[in-house]
Amino acid sequence: MADSTTTTLAALLKARFAAKQVDSLIEHYQTMVSEFQKGEWEKAIIRSGKFVEATLKALWLFVGNPLPRAREFKVDFVIRELEKIPAANADDTVRISIPRACRFVYDIASNRGSRHDNQELNPNEMDANAVIGTCSWVLAEMVRFSQAGVVDTTQAREMVVRLTQKKFPVMEDVDGRVYFHLKGLSARDVALLTLWNVHPARLSKQEVIDAAKRHGSSLANAKMGVSRLDKVVDDDGQGNLRLLTPGVSEAEQLLATGKSKFVKE
Repeated sequence: MADSTTTTLAALLKARFAAKQVDSLIEHYQTMVSEFQKGEWEKAIIRSGKFVEATLKALWLFVGNPLPRAREFKVDFVIRELEKIPAANADDTVRISIPRACRFVYDIASNRGSRHDNQELNPNEMDANAVIGTCSWVLAEMVRFSQAGVVDTTQAREMVVRLTQKKFPVMEDVDGRVYFHLKGLSARDVALLTLWNVHPARLSKQEVIDAAKRHGSSLANAKMGVSRLDKVVDDDGQGNLRLLTPGVSEAEQLLATGKSKFVKE
């Protein structure tokens, strides 16, 4: 999310929930979405578990309970205790709806990879899609609840729409051919992301050029784009390139923002 969107989201949630937990759950949510969009399924799932913990801490404080020490905070215990609260004392979204959604996410985050053997379909991508959608719903529901009774709900409605829009990965691998689904990528951008995707392995210049051509660049522009990576790659002398640390950082920034600081070819 852009900084302005993050600020607005935080302000909406802090109308009812503790500021520290709000900042934490937003940070975990943003990181989760970022990892998902990069195709880092397991990292996204891990972050979803941290998002759940921060969310439940916010609910626990909201109903008037003190937080235990970090090591003593148990997700299952908190969910069970929230469900025991009389309906007259707390809204159903706090007692039941959000906690049950959190349980679903936490069960996936806690058991990633352990339910399947090597002969089975890797569940990580499927699980990541499930937790992304559920966590987005949880955050949107918290916004709705936080702004209940507010006269002007324009910001809250816009935020709910934004949060509940389906999230898509920005990378796709088709039989070993990787595509990057970002608007306005230059040949250099594609070359940079292609090397980032295999880092720390190397790719030949021709493979990187082919990737740029696959994204619509002409042969001349593809070669130019690769040549403009000279300051962020190591060439082994045989035309095989490996991305250096500044290039890794630049690629991750491009993936996170969808924006390049370089002029497009």
